[in-house]
Amino acid sequence: MSDFTANTSTPPQEAGFGDYFALLKPRVMSLVVFTAFVGLMVAPQSVPPMVGFAAILFIALGGGASGALNMWYDADIDRVMARTSGRPIPSGRVAPGEALSLGLWLSTLSVVMLGLAANWFAAGFLAFTIFFYAVIYTMWLKRSTPQNIVIGGAAGAFPPMIGWAVATGGVSVESLLMFALVFMWTPPHFWALALFMKSDYDKAKVPMLTVTAGRPHTRRMILVYTLLLAPVAIAAGLTSIGGPVYLAAAVVLNLVFVKGGYDIWRRDEAAARADDYRTEKKVFRFSLLYLFLHFGALLAEAGLRSVGLGGW
Repeated sequence: MSDFTANTSTPPQEAGFGDYFALLKPRVMSLVVFTAFVGLMVAPQSVPPMVGFAAILFIALGGGASGALNMWYDADIDRVMARTSGRPIPSGRVAPGEALSLGLWLSTLSVVMLGLAANWFAAGFLAFTIFFYAVIYTMWLKRSTPQNIVIGGAAGAFPPMIGWAVATGGVSVESLLMFALVFMWTPPHFWALALFMKSDYDKAKVPMLTVTAGRPHTRRMILVYTLLLAPVAIAAGLTSIGGPVYLAAAVVLNLVFVKGGYDIWRRDEAAARADDYRTEKKVFRFSLLYLFLHFGALLAEAGLRSVGLGGW
């Protein structure tokens, strides 16, 4: 259970717009926006530009609402971890109650407005995503199981399905494969980070896999997940949203990612510490590029199809 009394013991300093914006986790929000936009654009049905713009805006607000609720609940953890101690709540610039209010108001606004602008199936999907991230992941999984990232990764994998639902009003094999791509990517991405940030998770008593099972096991699991991710990523290229451009990109990117997983697996801690986890940091940085380029390739295929050149 989060230590709310500790959070309120720090008198808030003067907060600026940037502090409230930081509560929305803009880096995470950018991933939400991009994958949702791709899900919208690759869907077989098109939507009017203003509807599409409004839908992406409200999906972004929903993602920001999740971030604010996460920061409200996790302020005690954030205060302990060096990577997060400067966030608005643990640093005392924003009071916990303000973050909670912002998260709840933005959650309500984003869901209602998405329903009015697009359709209520997509709005319900967004509401479930906010609930999953704020309650299932933040309040339960993160503090209770080393599978927190594995199961909780679903929250970050829903946005392309929401974008698809805005256009189609439903779910399909294609949207499920976009979900699976992000879902299977999340564990190796975060575990690579955890390998060189383990002391933070130790101090915060967060049961990350590196803490509960150790770094050697985490290294093995990174390789396993990169191997499992590859066929999922390639499979998306064989559906109606894929094509030769995406398939070529997926093959190359997954060969590189699997090679990165192998390089991490074969290293021991002495070698990793000796070069300050250089390989782990390299794979972590590549994992960000990996996801962006996959969805960028899907977007490129949609553009080519629109002029009669893409697809199968």
